[in-house]
Amino acid sequence: MNKAEIRKEYLQKRLDLEAKQQLRFDDLMLLQFQQFNFNHIQSVLTYWPMGNKNEPNTHIFSSYLRHTIPHLQITYPKSNFETNTLEAILIGEATVYKTNDYGITEPKEGLIFDPQKIDLILMPLIAFDEFGFRVGYGKGLYDKFCKMCKSDVIKIGFSYFKPLNKIDDTNSFDVPLTYCITPDHIYEF
Repeated sequence: MNKAEIRKEYLQKRLDLEAKQQLRFDDLMLLQFQQFNFNHIQSVLTYWPMGNKNEPNTHIFSSYLRHTIPHLQITYPKSNFETNTLEAILIGEATVYKTNDYGITEPKEGLIFDPQKIDLILMPLIAFDEFGFRVGYGKGLYDKFCKMCKSDVIKIGFSYFKPLNKIDDTNSFDVPLTYCITPDHIYEF
């Protein structure tokens, strides 16, 4: 299947999940996430999950990191849809968020964080394959951003579903994940 077909099918599969099932899956993925040794992580780029798309609850993963890593620098993406790019914005207790026209909640303002200093990226996805490639929302913002990061940045995705065998239309612009976490497995690429 190609990305457009996968996007349509897997978005619907996510929307069909009952709230109770989604909460259970999030808890199981948090248990998987806690298996990692994050001692060397000093900064993370995470994102606000879109409730209307039934995205995994990334708040529980970033909260876990915040409580286990002293002085963790947490950043959120701020998108520019004119250039299809994003910047990492350093957040703090006083950060104000705004939901844009695409339904993405982002910091209204803040300090831009150097992509080369990010150690871990929590990557949004709709589906992924056995090679670590993912289907996102189709703009390529995260793929472009990852290419500005250091080569050993850890990229973790979260999916309620097992990997596809192969996404038929991946290309040289697609950046594979390092890991993808499902409720019952950690996939490493």
